[in-house]
Amino acid sequence: MLVRHCVEESNVDEHLVVTDPTKVRHVVILAGRIESMSGLTDPASHLNLDYPDHKITTCVIAEKFEINAKVKIDDQGLVVARVDRSTLGHYGHVDYTQRLFDMIEAVKKSHKSRKTREKE
Repeated sequence: MLVRHCVEESNVDEHLVVTDPTKVRHVVILAGRIESMSGLTDPASHLNLDYPDHKITTCVIAEKFEINAKVKIDDQGLVVARVDRSTLGHYGHVDYTQRLFDMIEAVKKSHKSRKTREKE
């Protein structure tokens, strides 16, 4: 399973440049379609010149942000749009370890809440 940065086709200009890089999501692609997706990416970690480890540089282009939506594919594979470096900014230090911990805790809480509702 590969997770990709993804952008809607309506957010890409004629030169295959992402128009608004704050409207990018992580998606899982299976058989040329979006199988699952996250919420919008966080600019502090994805558009941050001070945190280069996970910067968005390219995005797979999808028809729209919906499960089962088609992604653009040509004879060379997935079609991508690039994020212009001028749209990146300085957001400061990102504590990735703390963010990961917080995300794991949120997922645990969500699963616990779901199990409680299923028992009712």
